[in-house]
Parts: sequence; C-alpha cells; structure tokens
Amino acid sequence: MNPQELKTIMGSGLLSFPLTDFDSNGDFNKKGYIERLEWLAPYGASALFAAGGTGEFFSLTGDEYPEIIQTAVDTCRGKVPIIAGAGGPTRFAIQCAQAAEKAGAHGILLLPHYLTEAGQEGLAAHVEAVCKSVKFGVIVYNRASSRLKPDTLARLAERNPNLVGFKDGVGDIEAMVAIYQKMGDRFAYLGGLPTAEVYAAAYKAMGTPVYSSAVFNFIPKTAMDFYHAVANDDMATQHRLLKNFFMPYLELRNRVPGYAVSIVKAGAKLVGHDAGPVRAPLTDLKPDEMDALKALIDTLGPQ
Repeated sequence: MNPQELKTIMGSGLLSFPLTDFDSNGDFNKKGYIERLEWLAPYGASALFAAGGTGEFFSLTGDEYPEIIQTAVDTCRGKVPIIAGAGGPTRFAIQCAQAAEKAGAHGILLLPHYLTEAGQEGLAAHVEAVCKSVKFGVIVYNRASSRLKPDTLARLAERNPNLVGFKDGVGDIEAMVAIYQKMGDRFAYLGGLPTAEVYAAAYKAMGTPVYSSAVFNFIPKTAMDFYHAVANDDMATQHRLLKNFFMPYLELRNRVPGYAVSIVKAGAKLVGHDAGPVRAPLTDLKPDEMDALKALIDTLGPQ
C-alpha cells in the first residue's frame, strides 16, 4: 500500500487499537492475540492499529515488537488494514518502522518520543528521520510531549511525501484549527484523545470526522453505533450513549492515571475476551471497579 492509499483509508470510518495479549506471566500471548484480531476484524473498522497506545507499545521490547506486528498482518490480511505503532527514541522508532514495513503493515502511527522535551527543530528532525527510513505512509501523533506547530508540519510535509496523516491527542481546539487551515487536505486527520467518542462531534465540526475508538475492544457494536450516530448527526443516539455509558465510564477511567488502557483490558475480560494483565507501571482495575464497569457494559446489551 502506498502512502496515498493509506491517506484514503484514514479519510473515513472508525479506527481502533487492539489490545496486546499477555499471559499470566506478562509475556506476549500470540494465540490470544490472533483470536482477538479474528473477533474484531469483521465489525467494520476501517483499520486496526497494532501495538499502539492501547496495545501498550510503551511496554514492549524490541524483540517482541516484530512478532506482534507480523501476527497482526498475517491474521488480518484481506480483512482489514494494519497500521503499526512506532515511537520512542529516534533510532528505536526507525527500527520499529522498518520492522513494520518488512512485516507488510500498511503504515505507521508515529508515537511520542517520550521523556525528554524538545523544540520544533528537534521534533522535526525526529519525524523526518523516521519518514525517510521507510517508503510506506506515516501518521504523526500530536501529544503533549511532542506538539508540532503548523509551520513545522508544513515543512515536514514538503520534504516527506509519505507523511500523510495527523492524529491529535492534545485537544487544543485553536491549534487544531490552525493546523487544519494551514495543511488543508494535504493530511488525513484523526481525533485521538482518550475515549474519543466524547469529543467526536466537536472534532467533526472542525473537519476531523475520523477518530479512534478504544472501547471497540470490548463493545464493538456500540462503538460502531456511536460512530454512525456521529457520521449521521444523530444527536439523540449520541446523547443517550454519552449519558448512559461514556460519562460514567470516564468517571471510572479517571480514578487512576493509566486507567485509559487498564479499563479497556478490564472490559475485554468482562465480555469474555481476556487479554491478560497490563504491564507495569500500569495497574489493573480493583474488584469494585470491575463490578461497576460490568454494570455499565450490561446496560448496552449483546455486542
């Protein structure tokens, strides 16, 4: 798949980030991961992001990563495109990007470089080094530690034709509008705040109708129903699901930093698709929190 084909995929539909399965010892569970992808693939997501943020990319080793991406590509071939997460230090991000390209992934989501702060010049050098290391499409992920300004993105886009997407995980509306006005249709845009459904209608109004759904991992039918409600401006369905599920869900998610991933693994376990525990430094939900989440899921009906 060439970069423009990836951009087209990113231009419509619902995207999601499958959990990465671990066994009771915290090791990669390939069999469970295959079963998870086979379960999710038919529900209608436009693409699945293997080893993304919800897939705990930040906890994976360099040895595990290629196997996880290859497993996703092989399992979903002919069913749904696979975009791989890649990130961390520049040289490690390049290793991941090249491994994903070799495995046959359709592109990468370039995750933050993590701990250290950097100016626009350094961030641009990081993104460009990764873009030039591969031929397939790159989507850059805008986060608090790696905010890219409109002029920086414009320079990067001019020098790197395979930089075709922009995912926002910051929620700065003014900055997002400025980027959209600067770049226009040069990029495909993706809303990527945690529990993106809460922000979906607002992002659509800004020209970003596509978003990624973490809850697709355990309530895929409801996730698709909500996406269609946003696409069709069905405010009644949006408000009902926000009130009855998403807002109470946010209260649980916000109890502990890192629960944005932990609660998704908890949900998958509750619906019979256990992905195992999260890896440290994340922590799993407590029993009473599991009970509260189960009560919320039960209100939605069969998935």
